[in-house]
Amino acid sequence: MLRLVLAFLLSVTIGSAALAQSTDREATGGAQTLEDIMARQQGQSIDDAFRRNATGDADTAAASSAQLGTLGGASDPEVWRALRYGSADITVSSGGEVASVLIQDGGMRWLEWRKGALRQYGGWLLLGTIALLAVFFVLRGRIKIDEPMTGRTVTRFQAIERFGHWLLAGSFIILGLTGLAVLFGRVFIAPMMGKEFNATLLSFSKLVHNNVAWAFIVGLVMIFVMWVVHNIPNRTDLTWLRQAGGIIGKAHPPAKKFNAGQKLIFWSVILFGVSISLSGVALLFPFELQLFAKTFSVLNSTGLPELLGFGVLPEQLSPHEEMQYSQLWHAIAAFILMAIILAHIYIGSIGMEGAFDAMGSGEVDEAWAHQHHSIWLEEIKEKADKVEGSEATPAE
Repeated sequence: MLRLVLAFLLSVTIGSAALAQSTDREATGGAQTLEDIMARQQGQSIDDAFRRNATGDADTAAASSAQLGTLGGASDPEVWRALRYGSADITVSSGGEVASVLIQDGGMRWLEWRKGALRQYGGWLLLGTIALLAVFFVLRGRIKIDEPMTGRTVTRFQAIERFGHWLLAGSFIILGLTGLAVLFGRVFIAPMMGKEFNATLLSFSKLVHNNVAWAFIVGLVMIFVMWVVHNIPNRTDLTWLRQAGGIIGKAHPPAKKFNAGQKLIFWSVILFGVSISLSGVALLFPFELQLFAKTFSVLNSTGLPELLGFGVLPEQLSPHEEMQYSQLWHAIAAFILMAIILAHIYIGSIGMEGAFDAMGSGEVDEAWAHQHHSIWLEEIKEKADKVEGSEATPAE
């Protein structure tokens, strides 16, 4: 018992002494301290300049270079640190800048974030969205058409508009499913179906994902060109938002071809779609597009990262780090857009009576149009009356 007490006291004494010296880097000869180790174990960020910059000094060591041998003014650890942090003077015969990066420890941070926070928060976002929509449907029910159906229809969307919409929607669904398979395959598919099945599925998913991406970009361009003029915000949107578009409550605010809710969906699709497309193209053509170093530089100039507690974002990124950031942002933006599109699918299918007809046949009953897009219906009727009037007027 006495031995245990003495051992405990000795360990506490030594630990206290080490901790007291941990703040003095001179005590470790410039190496990491106990404080650094403990901070890293707790997931805290540490200033690694003491290690990053400890890569030798050939000028001051010139007199002793003969003793140091072929390494000159640097030791083995210093050479490896220079390689790790990308400061070594490296030349390669082929491969350019990418091949000159021999050690890149950022890959481990990317891997941990991808298999940890990305899967966890992304998965809960989608499941939470589905759960909220289910609860809303139980409480609100389907939004019915209050007026009796007239039997008269108006053309809501032309064939080319419906083609652009379904091209974008269909490709996004395929991209979402294949992307989720790649991200979650090792966690859910492999344990249930086996690793061989998972490997085959993911190889096929990657092939489909990379090629269907072009259809998504084409659809994105089509709907932007066709609908951007109808999605400029106006005063009627304020009324629609105040009355929650009739989704909550019984009011049916007037709206033009697209109401405020549809405009929010439109601009979300455009902004996130463009971002997903750019990062996706960067992944399809690795090391060709350097997106994030420039973006971080612009953000740093605004001071927003520091204001939000992120500190100064890195402006010097290796080609591999650019790819890692592209992959993470590609997935984050895709998760957000998938959650938004789930709400859009809900409203366009079981959430609202008659809504699917607009993108199904393209024809909607006048009663539905009057309830949800009364201003647009009046404009359509005025145009039709003018056409009829001009046709009825005899030519002179």
